[in-house]
Amino acid sequence: MRPMPRPLLLALVLLPLAGQPRQWTDDEVMAVHRSALLIDGHNDVTSRTVRGWDIASEKDARHTSIGKLRAGGVGAQFFAAYVSADLIRTGGSARRALEMIDTIRHDIVARHPDHFVLATTADQIEAARREGRIAALIGIEGGHAIENEPRLLRAFYDLGVRYMTLTHTRSLDWAGSSAEKEERGLNDLGRRIIAEMNRLGMIVDLAHVSDRTFWDALEASRAPVFSSHSSARALSNIPRNLSDDQIRAIAKKGGLVMINLGCEFISQRSADTSPWINPSLPKNARCEQATLEEVVAHFEHIRKIAGVDFIGLGSDFDGVTCTPRGLEDTSKWPNLTRALLEKGFTPDDIRKIYGGNFLRFLRAVEETARQLAGQPR
Repeated sequence: MRPMPRPLLLALVLLPLAGQPRQWTDDEVMAVHRSALLIDGHNDVTSRTVRGWDIASEKDARHTSIGKLRAGGVGAQFFAAYVSADLIRTGGSARRALEMIDTIRHDIVARHPDHFVLATTADQIEAARREGRIAALIGIEGGHAIENEPRLLRAFYDLGVRYMTLTHTRSLDWAGSSAEKEERGLNDLGRRIIAEMNRLGMIVDLAHVSDRTFWDALEASRAPVFSSHSSARALSNIPRNLSDDQIRAIAKKGGLVMINLGCEFISQRSADTSPWINPSLPKNARCEQATLEEVVAHFEHIRKIAGVDFIGLGSDFDGVTCTPRGLEDTSKWPNLTRALLEKGFTPDDIRKIYGGNFLRFLRAVEETARQLAGQPR
């Protein structure tokens, strides 16, 4: 057999370096997928379980069920203790937060102990993985849940809450929302609340906040911060997404951008045809569906401007009405793995994005709390 000419051999070796896509078999994709501890930062199926729907049921399931979580290889799931912003006016925000925390602890974890275990630390997330169970974590969505009282943070923390989204769709007395026209920032109460969250080890979540509150909170927090379910504003220009400067600032502080899979967050086409973004459209209008390729573009963009170490997953499953083709529900995560691999993300990159980055980030928040323990409040 004649030896291959050296120029041809070199050309074959350099093909992947020249940007040529590599073909991945199904077995290879699933081997990479199973090697990752997939941690999703935001899921709103709790708004269904609190009304009595069983997460084990496939009947009327939307994006999330036990079967879908297992099929998607989810290792840890933050469930949202979502509190409607309407309660700011009518009252009862703290009570609703307690109901939502209870549906996570009781209707999801206690009802299905073979599948879920409540986790509150990075070590417990990893322990759940070794046991073959899904780590269930709690994040409060909407800082009005504490009703302007920082002391309630301690009670919520003791119940297992490990992040709080500072605002939702209304500005608070102490922080501004991205949904409001007025650019309100943090006041002294807001800074006290963030200081208490740092002391406890509760993650400061900047999803939903105004740009001014974003920068104020970033400066006030002693711990790294994250956005639990936001994407890149450069690719879909909506207020809920993050600008490049914001993404870089989160990364510089050691935090994370957890990419939201809602169509409007991913695709400008979707945002432009969405009645949620454009109230002038008929309420029954349907936004154009985003594509898997458009999802991957957000991962590529953030990797380019900030680095792969500062990206995570924050699907917003069961909290959005439109999900991308190929990522319709929690069972479809392997499709993202394939798409990332085919775009040149390495298996190590994917293990970081899916869970390694979040575990590093959470441990940094935990360490900040240890350092602040015992200091005057």
